[in-house]
Amino acid sequence: MKRSALVVGASGIGGHATARELLAHGWTVYGLARRPPADLPGLIPVPADLMDPERLGAALATAFGDGGPTHVFITTWMRQDSEAENIRVNATLVRNLLDALSRRKTLRHVALVTGLKHYLGPFEAYASSGTLPDTPLRESQPRLPLDNFYYAQEDEVYAAAARDRFTWTVHRPHTVIGMAVGNAMNLGTTLAVYASICKATGRPFRFPGSRAQWEGLSDVTDARMLARQLRWAADHDAARNEAFNITNGDYFRWSWLWRRLAAWFGVQAAGFEGEMRPLEAEMANDHAVWRELATRHKLVEADLNRLVSPWHTDLDLGRPIEVMTDMANSRRLGFAAWQSTEDSFYDLFAELRARMLIP
Repeated sequence: MKRSALVVGASGIGGHATARELLAHGWTVYGLARRPPADLPGLIPVPADLMDPERLGAALATAFGDGGPTHVFITTWMRQDSEAENIRVNATLVRNLLDALSRRKTLRHVALVTGLKHYLGPFEAYASSGTLPDTPLRESQPRLPLDNFYYAQEDEVYAAAARDRFTWTVHRPHTVIGMAVGNAMNLGTTLAVYASICKATGRPFRFPGSRAQWEGLSDVTDARMLARQLRWAADHDAARNEAFNITNGDYFRWSWLWRRLAAWFGVQAAGFEGEMRPLEAEMANDHAVWRELATRHKLVEADLNRLVSPWHTDLDLGRPIEVMTDMANSRRLGFAAWQSTEDSFYDLFAELRARMLIP
């Protein structure tokens, strides 16, 4: 049967990579976002707001007519001021989408991308005492006794799957590294911009996080790896109705990687020095510096807020435990892809430079 994909959040880090991966393997791909990307040849744009059911329905009708997608990849969320609001809004996004697609009777599979807050807790209780899990993190670990918008999104998918008889998978990446502008959680680009500012101002490239993160083992997820697992799961019957961790498949210590990232930019590295030095404070006064850099180097984005998410980088690098994930669930079913984390960062930095986003 012919397969068509609706990638929800196609302008984000994970969604953009997923759309590109599916297009490269011959899928018909529709990209849903408020502003769908224009840099993916073959992508069929679906401009829509998931919080507006009427306009969402109209956008789907324009894109699909009386038909619809066979596969949906949900890679988006909206950050709110509290976890209660995160739950309300992000559950509604998923519910509105699946309700709108239900009447089309074409849906065979839904993939939902969440993340390690499934194990570490929501923003309001992230990696806090009393909720610290055993690591490596495994899909078999139960939900925490905390409200969490990831759980609410999963429950919306499970309910719709029971109603409409489609299969599902849940994918849990750790710190997605990839190309996107205007993304709410973007550690790779945040570090690239921070290093560029350090080079321009003569400041050291200072590790902002905790001793546990500096010295402990960690891993991350290249957006291309996430996309590969999403496509693999869509193609394999054995992967149906399962949750999968997804990382690059290697481990590293920030004490090792930090100096290599600094060397790529030609800046002085400064490691953990006894206390955390949050990037949110470190970069608070850098907006004018970045505007001047953007003007001098003819960069395409002069708004620092469109590129960096220091609050999220601080959250990840400030955790009081080392964090790495176990991928046995997908490995035992045949998913064997692997990616060098060092290359993930270098590839991103090179693309940011080629696109004139960093000097």
